[in-house]
Amino acid sequence: MSKPQTDKAATTAAIRDRALELGFDVVGFAPAALGDNARDRLSDYISNGYHGDMGWLAERTQQRSQPTDLWPEAKSVIVVGLNYGPAGDPLEVLEKPERGAISIYARGRDYHDVAKKKLRVLARYIADNLNGDVKLFVDTAPVMEKPLAAKAGLGWQGKHTNLVSKSAGSWLFLGEIYTTLALANEQEAVDNCGSCSQCLTACPTNAFPAPYKLDARRCISYLTIEHKGHIPLEFREAIGNRIYGCDDCLAVCPWNKFAHLTNEPELEARLELRWPRLGDLVQLDDTTFRQVFSGSPVKRLGRDRFIRNVLIAIGNSGISQLIPHVDAKLNDESPLVRAMAIWALSRLVSPRLFKKSREFHRADEIDIEVQREWNTVG
Repeated sequence: MSKPQTDKAATTAAIRDRALELGFDVVGFAPAALGDNARDRLSDYISNGYHGDMGWLAERTQQRSQPTDLWPEAKSVIVVGLNYGPAGDPLEVLEKPERGAISIYARGRDYHDVAKKKLRVLARYIADNLNGDVKLFVDTAPVMEKPLAAKAGLGWQGKHTNLVSKSAGSWLFLGEIYTTLALANEQEAVDNCGSCSQCLTACPTNAFPAPYKLDARRCISYLTIEHKGHIPLEFREAIGNRIYGCDDCLAVCPWNKFAHLTNEPELEARLELRWPRLGDLVQLDDTTFRQVFSGSPVKRLGRDRFIRNVLIAIGNSGISQLIPHVDAKLNDESPLVRAMAIWALSRLVSPRLFKKSREFHRADEIDIEVQREWNTVG
């Protein structure tokens, strides 16, 4: 049951002040409602199969598109943002084939942990001091974060479907608090993309069938993070040295000229994750993988899928000194790793040497997918 509320404007101002004190860079307020546009875009996305393996997106779509279906008592949504602006050019590492490119958002501490810690303090403040019931979310429930952020005035969904902020460009983490408080809502943000299409043309795999539409099945971030199986052959060369995510469409946005370096120390890039050497990464076993990526969102990927990505990057590197590492992975316990080692080896050695390796390894291979890889690239 909702508790009695004091003055709406004063309550809203108090929440804003406390959120900024806690280190959030922006905060906005929206009604606990989304219109037909958000629901229709989600329905179109799912019906076209653009969500790929992400079956959870197709579940609880009504709760996702209507906040009060998730929590009927909710009256307002508080949307907060943490700027994670990088130091330097995010795409510079793509010119270094011996290095692995990890998405900017994953180079520091897992933002879910950083944002949730602050959100819990803010939620406790609201519950204890402002007589409001609350539920908080950081990418952990059927919540349409970007449309809610736009309604709360934090920015607009650009043609790359990500949020664009006038103050943080494309580098903004989001978190939400649903509350029973009636708050003073912000004016919804206006789309300021204009005729620009740089984000669309920058995509290495042509993942945008149209402006404001993303086919995740072609997106490098999806392929290297969400996709659990063998990455389709047609995308491997375009992946380049991207071993976890992709920043291309975000990095080229002209609104980034107003972005600034993050003020949150925990979100700053760890030195060892900024430009890691592929030759070091490919040797990680499960234990060392967990140690290296402790506290990082990369850890959730798991060692096998991560090495799959590293092997694709090695195959694209053209660096013959990495061949012994690839050859060693032909005997890896993981079929996923063995399959990508086959592809990487086919890119690095002569046809004669590859044929010799195939004859040696293929006879003992029992996994159908790995056998198929030998046949496909051989």
